[in-house]
Amino acid sequence: MKNLFIISNWMQGTGLSGGDRILIELTKRWHQKINISLFLSKEGDEICRREGLNLPKQKVWVTDIFSGSILIDGVYRTLKGIYNSLYTTINRDDIILSASDFWPDFAPAFILKLRNPRIKWIASFYLFAPKPWLKNSPYRGTKRFLGLIYWVSQLPIYYIIKKFADLVFVTSEPDVNPFITKERTSEKVVIVRGGVDMTPVKKYFESGEFISIEQRKYDACFVGRFHYQKGVLELIQIWQKVCRKRPQSRLAIIGTGPLGGAIQNKINQLSIQNNIDLLGFMDGTEKFEIFKQSKTVVHPATYDSGGMAAAEAMAWGLPGVGFDLEALKTYYPEGMLKTQCFDLNEFARNILLLLSNRNAYETLSQEATRLIREQWDWEKRAEEIFKCIAKSNMS
Repeated sequence: MKNLFIISNWMQGTGLSGGDRILIELTKRWHQKINISLFLSKEGDEICRREGLNLPKQKVWVTDIFSGSILIDGVYRTLKGIYNSLYTTINRDDIILSASDFWPDFAPAFILKLRNPRIKWIASFYLFAPKPWLKNSPYRGTKRFLGLIYWVSQLPIYYIIKKFADLVFVTSEPDVNPFITKERTSEKVVIVRGGVDMTPVKKYFESGEFISIEQRKYDACFVGRFHYQKGVLELIQIWQKVCRKRPQSRLAIIGTGPLGGAIQNKINQLSIQNNIDLLGFMDGTEKFEIFKQSKTVVHPATYDSGGMAAAEAMAWGLPGVGFDLEALKTYYPEGMLKTQCFDLNEFARNILLLLSNRNAYETLSQEATRLIREQWDWEKRAEEIFKCIAKSNMS
């Protein structure tokens, strides 16, 4: 392998999506093994530098001048990315990695592959858009049209990646089969999943400064993007049900996103302002302090390919509660109480069970810690994924 070119034009905002986290953590660990050029958006460059990723060859390809309209912004980033890809020098032994399946990342990588078919293209495809007609689609009501556009726009991306990509990155086991063809075996569909930085976790447990369960400020915490797929609006309803049984229960919500206003309105409507703290975006030490002060982690995603935010909290010994989504069966086979989809009453009961039954809590807590330590350490995950690239004749 000579050079790795990573395209991430769709990274945006001030938060950090799961795909962004994967890109940053893998790049941090791979740049010692291979020469990496990182092409990304202006916001992406700021996010990467904030997260400690600052490569010698880190170049801004697109800006956020049309950030007021997601459609116009997407078209602009796609066209600008394609334009830049036409003037990028690439050799036949090089590798292209498109950081997501969104058009601004996918299209320039595909153009580079067409320009030089002998290069190797690794295509990231982390979430199949929900079919608009499904009952569990997160795009309901006034958002149904947006969901339809998302689903339709992804169809050609899926078929092109399936036909032309040399390696495909997915996040969970159920997404492997759709990319297997006569030419592409399962070995060339890599389950990236995600990871957790275990260094601060180990330091905390070795310090002897462990905060007892009874002394913790929050009964539960949530980390994630404020998006319909993450079930954050459902979480507010769930928490009201928890508070009916335990009036003093407190929930910490970490994140930002387009549903911020709707979340605040829902909290006010249900009169549980004193039971929920909206903490905004947090990362690093700030976020770890919330984990230390929490008893459980809630992962109410209604549509997801996995989600690693819960894993970060579970590493600190927090047992989880989530819906029994197909992807979570392989993501979190233990350490998390699974709730029938999408029973909000049962979800609340599972939270209350962990808060009231110490034996159940300790069992799940130990499972969570063991699972993340053994399967989610970023150092191990980055090495394993890099070996998959080499093993798949990418060199």
